Amino acid sequence: MKVAFTFNQKKETDSGLPDEQAEFDAPETLEAIRKAIESHGHSVIMIEADDDAFPKLRSSKPDMVFNIAEGLRGESRESQIPLFCELLGLPYTGSGPLTLAITLDKSRTKEILSYHGIPTPKFQVFKNPAEPLKKGMGFPLIVKPLSEGSSKGITNDCLVRNQKELRKKLAKMTRDYRQPVIAEEFLDGREFTVAIIGNGNPEVLPIVEVCFDKVPGEINKFDSYEMKWIYDDPKSGMHIKDMVKCPARISRKLESEIRKVCTEAYKALGCRDFCRMDVRLDSKGVPNILEVNALPGLIPDPEENSRFPKSAYAAGMTYNQIIARVLEEGMKRNGLNAKPKKGRK
Repeated sequence: MKVAFTFNQKKETDSGLPDEQAEFDAPETLEAIRKAIESHGHSVIMIEADDDAFPKLRSSKPDMVFNIAEGLRGESRESQIPLFCELLGLPYTGSGPLTLAITLDKSRTKEILSYHGIPTPKFQVFKNPAEPLKKGMGFPLIVKPLSEGSSKGITNDCLVRNQKELRKKLAKMTRDYRQPVIAEEFLDGREFTVAIIGNGNPEVLPIVEVCFDKVPGEINKFDSYEMKWIYDDPKSGMHIKDMVKCPARISRKLESEIRKVCTEAYKALGCRDFCRMDVRLDSKGVPNILEVNALPGLIPDPEENSRFPKSAYAAGMTYNQIIARVLEEGMKRNGLNAKPKKGRK
């Protein structure tokens, strides 16, 4: 089968924002995915999700598209490649344009979760830094860019404890990221990441916990950009060993509750094939959905603790099997033969 692999690759930038390309993938990840697809007997066409992606998809006429592309620009950029695929009649992996657009917008995600009775922290969207805080919203709050992933913009100082800190952060964030900002109630319970794979009755993989007990005291205890890319990065020089644990050491009751709420969110948002969700416990121990990442990172190196692969590794899967499973889920959903050619591993 001819598979088009659509992606965005990290490149040198002088924008001044260290996290500008946090959502994009390193060449090593792209190469690992390409080899994994080929190992199951398929040929691969590499297509960067840039201005030339549409004519390349049209001319190459692939049998299937394996999509992890974040898109280049705009509030619905993750939907760009799926929209091209649908226009061209090409089957592809992952969620559809509507789900990808909604899950990139944190407020729309939370509105749908709330409608379905799925716990998520209270929130408010700020289109400008001077808007008053709504009644019922109390400090501390977490302040985030409305439409970003990979903890982009979510730095240690995003936890604000008073009006002065809130206004300062809102002003900086709206200036730097040029989009509305969401502030949500900070939950002080344990934090988890949940990987889900499949359709119909999707499979919840072993739950990941992000542990903050060894983090320096002056650092706020949530899964920020610094946590993911400094304290949990073996190359940073400040790496904290075993900060990310999988399977999480939790009771069967709590595990069941987390699995249930994440499965409900997956179905309510129309996620397909694979997804990763961030969860935090509130003061009563109730799991709340913080964010939904319908295009989760797939960094292959186990030392880097990429959350989705870490969960899959704990389930006994190899990296090649992870990629094969996602591809097969997309193929089955599109009525294609998902079995590799005989004699291939």
